Amino acid sequence: MAWLATKYLITAALVVVISEVAKRSDRLGGFIAALPLVTVLTLVWLQLEKQPQAKLANHAWYTFWYVLPTLPMFLAFPWLLARLGFWPTLAASALLTVGCFALTAWAVRPFGIVLLP
Repeated sequence: MAWLATKYLITAALVVVISEVAKRSDRLGGFIAALPLVTVLTLVWLQLEKQPQAKLANHAWYTFWYVLPTLPMFLAFPWLLARLGFWPTLAASALLTVGCFALTAWAVRPFGIVLLP
């Protein structure tokens, strides 16, 4: 139980630090948020929990493919924010990302990459 609490605290602290940095500097906050810190932390947790190397490798592999369809959201969000406000922009960005996920899964399936069941 202590291990799980430690994981939660460290992971949550990472999100809090990024949001606090972003309040002070858009560029630095964006830079830190763009770093694959959550993925690296996840890989560390999996390694410390003695998961097989195949599990770690698969996590990194699928993370790559799932990051790609999130990229259009980062372009659409600032453009939509000035036009729609925060909550509608957040909802539209989420829908855009879901659509991009589906499109990416469809596009890579012929190459033997199965992202969605």
